[in-house]
Amino acid sequence: MTPRDKSRTTSLLIKGGHVIDPAHKIDAEMDVLLREGRVSEVAPRNKLRGSADESFNARGLIVAPGFIDLHVHLREPGQSYKETIATGTAAAAAGGFTVVCSMPNTSPVADTPEIIAWIADPARGAVVNVFPIAAATVGSEGARLTDFRALLRAGAVAVSDDGHPILNDGIMRQALTTAAQLGIPVVQHAEDTRLTAGCSVNEGAVSFRLGLRGMSADAEAAVVERDTTLAKTANAHLHVAHVSTAAALKPIRRGKRNHVNVTCEVAPHHFTLIDENVGDYDTRFKMNPPLRSAADREALIVALGDGTIDAIASDHAPHARYEKEVEFDRAAFGITGLETALALALTLLHREKRIPLARIVELFTAGPARALNLRGRGSLARGAPADVTIFDPNRRWTFDASKSLSKSRNTPFDGWQLTGKAVATIVSGQFAYRAD
Repeated sequence: MTPRDKSRTTSLLIKGGHVIDPAHKIDAEMDVLLREGRVSEVAPRNKLRGSADESFNARGLIVAPGFIDLHVHLREPGQSYKETIATGTAAAAAGGFTVVCSMPNTSPVADTPEIIAWIADPARGAVVNVFPIAAATVGSEGARLTDFRALLRAGAVAVSDDGHPILNDGIMRQALTTAAQLGIPVVQHAEDTRLTAGCSVNEGAVSFRLGLRGMSADAEAAVVERDTTLAKTANAHLHVAHVSTAAALKPIRRGKRNHVNVTCEVAPHHFTLIDENVGDYDTRFKMNPPLRSAADREALIVALGDGTIDAIASDHAPHARYEKEVEFDRAAFGITGLETALALALTLLHREKRIPLARIVELFTAGPARALNLRGRGSLARGAPADVTIFDPNRRWTFDASKSLSKSRNTPFDGWQLTGKAVATIVSGQFAYRAD
């Protein structure tokens, strides 16, 4: 694998690939011409009018709009021992992502325009586009709203308190109303923490066997139920992060039917693993929301196929080794996921569950672009940013966490044999990643 080539080209021709652009209902063999950081032309093979300085042979490969990850923890500022913006975005590029949306649970919390601007500054060394999500309340303490307008001007694309869900009805109503006036979504980590304090796994047979306190599905679903009601009243856009239960899907489906502007995402580990995978206190399988039941996993897979779920998001959450290699109750929540998200979706959803390849691409492109109103992203429209993901849907490989470009190694997928891998990631017309 190679990082972004420091030499810059003004034009690039991607020849002979199979283009899948769900936003424009393209699913055919096409050539793509990128020029001066924008999409110039997409046309049937050998029908392009323009020429290019450089060409890339994409025969046998899928050429798609640049992938978007709506939920990534880049850990800067303040937690660079886990990850940096430079290392996190290098891992993102290796996974095929051209855009990542960074969550605000940094140190200090990303709740001011100055911090948002610092994250977005090119000096951080990002090799893909970083769109910060700002804290919805000061310090993510749930008591007082941040200055949404100033945060938006500084570069934020949404607001969220992420791991500290907004539980006060009045504050959540204010957040939704204010965000609606600015045309941005409120991203909610749906968990009633009053019910889940001290919990570390899903509530069920596994939690009983291990003697651990379990998080109930109702603790997630009740928050989604309340938030969809508030969003309808405020005529606001609610985005539900990392949905993990069948119970939470019900109010989301109902909201969509009733024309509530509600979108949602699911993480690969939730459609791949279940709570039984925790085994005997294996902290590599500890995340929040926790791994759920087999029935929940199947409900998520159905919702991914039928359009209820808008996006796949990695919830990439890097941790230092010592934060995971402790007693299960004390271990940090979260896993890395940028480099395995696409392969897990292709292996589990496409090859095993027969979800069409175009739908998989939509969940990484047009779906997330719509979910956070990322205008101009998620398509290969003429004039759109020249962000392109090229992947081999049939390439078999084994994920080796020791070779990850992330600074952390906390993954349950180390050693997994997978099918499907990013071959090249192009950002603004330049290679951010090319597989060897």
